[in-house]
Amino acid sequence: MVFAILFPGQGSQFRGMGKDAFERYPGLTQFACDVLDYDLVALCRDNPDDALSRTEYTQPALYTVNALQMFERTRREDRPADCYLGHSLGEYNALLAAGVFDFETGLRLVKKRGELMAAASGGGMTAVMDTPAPQLLDILGQDGVDGLDIAGFNTDAQLVIAGPAQALRAAHATFKERGIRFAPLRVSAPFHSRYMEPARAEFERYLKEFTFAEPMAEVVANVSGRPYEKGAIVATLSQQLVEPVRWTDSVRHLLARDPRFACEEVGGKSLLRMVEKIRAAAIPAPSPTKKTGP
Repeated sequence: MVFAILFPGQGSQFRGMGKDAFERYPGLTQFACDVLDYDLVALCRDNPDDALSRTEYTQPALYTVNALQMFERTRREDRPADCYLGHSLGEYNALLAAGVFDFETGLRLVKKRGELMAAASGGGMTAVMDTPAPQLLDILGQDGVDGLDIAGFNTDAQLVIAGPAQALRAAHATFKERGIRFAPLRVSAPFHSRYMEPARAEFERYLKEFTFAEPMAEVVANVSGRPYEKGAIVATLSQQLVEPVRWTDSVRHLLARDPRFACEEVGGKSLLRMVEKIRAAAIPAPSPTKKTGP
């Protein structure tokens, strides 16, 4: 049976996260604080001024906590994974676990990524429920709402759109009028959309300063929903900023490998819930049994 390990991304942070991991790995924790030039332990423990919701702090904090929890899993000699998946930021932990770069390199990458994404502004993201992409785009077109991109395919029943604030407000009005359920996300910019192109270009230049190994185990990329191709680390990670998170396709890739695949999420259960929804949608419901005989 194929076994996958999943890493959550931005949105899974919470005050108090990482306490046990920081205590088990004081040396790595202090090293992370030195690289980031602030007290990561105090940030996660106290969340002053709700700093954990700010992208430039969220991303390094989550990456570090995910990494320490994965190191602990390895120390316990838990079952090794055949495949790693991470949702957006979580993909960096998947690549770390697969040996593509070391802890320090990954931390420097997510620090830069967080800074670039935090610098973007003037828009946001909204989750939209029970409206397939073709229908959603058709509705927005009919109602004259433009300038929005699909930024994420979380499950068959949940998409994420991103774009300028004015376009999102118009979309929200359309959704209310049509009875479509939606939920604005607490983010400061339209991530995973065309509006992140300046950040993508700068991040690509930064990525080229590093050397990357090929994954020692399969890592499924958000950009394609397929395993990383050889020599594609820089291109794939930079494109991730402007392309949607294809989580549904990523899970379907695993289902194609093994419909009964098992998985474990590091630090939470939100991705596991998504996996089970995608799995359930992929398995046809049994046909009603016809009665025979008199």
